[in-house]
Amino acid sequence: ALGVSPPRSFSIPFLLMQQMIIFCPDSCHCAWDTATVLCSDAGLREIPEGIPPETVSLHLERNYIRNIPESAFSNLVRLRDLYLSHNRIDSLASGALQHLGPELRLLDLSHNQLRHVSKEEFGSTRAKTRLYHNPWHCDCTLQELMETLNLEWEDPGSLGEHAGQPLVKLLDSGVNFCSLQRKTTDVAMLVTMFVWFFMVIVYVVYYVRQNQAEARRHLEYLKSLPSPRKTPTETDTLSTGF
Repeated sequence: ALGVSPPRSFSIPFLLMQQMIIFCPDSCHCAWDTATVLCSDAGLREIPEGIPPETVSLHLERNYIRNIPESAFSNLVRLRDLYLSHNRIDSLASGALQHLGPELRLLDLSHNQLRHVSKEEFGSTRAKTRLYHNPWHCDCTLQELMETLNLEWEDPGSLGEHAGQPLVKLLDSGVNFCSLQRKTTDVAMLVTMFVWFFMVIVYVVYYVRQNQAEARRHLEYLKSLPSPRKTPTETDTLSTGF
């Protein structure tokens, strides 16, 4: 009897299941039917290696991950949901999230230790992004990031506060941190220039006074010298000449 190939609808999931089983990272569970990789509560301190390229949903929440290297997700072109909440992430490598494909729908970085992140590190992603409950430093960089990303809020004060007020409400009221930062920079430059100018003036005054004192001492020294007297030979010569 001739061998009969299994229907296409059966062979593709079967191959996918084999790949998910073979490449499933340690401390993780891979569900082949939904292309989901579950690494939650696994005690991980870094992004695991060997995540299957076919992964659609990746769960890394509630671990001890501190940073995201640049190539962590470079091969996950089909990824739609990335959960990184409740870790200890305090830094993102330059371009760490730029490799995420256009299919990404959700990026969860809430409940971490992020303070400074620029829009360049997120690339061009339009996924719904969760950044709340991080100890953000409210400045121009954060404002530019908020204006670029498709943010999802938990509550108005969850992203951070500035001067005791929720950041979101301040931005809605028209506060511009970029403008404030430029003004602060200008004021700092003016203060620095004034301090340098004042130091130059003080030095010039000190230099002039020191020279005056030196000149005065030199003049007094010259005055204290005895006046020169003519020798007898010089007197005889002069009288003979007349």
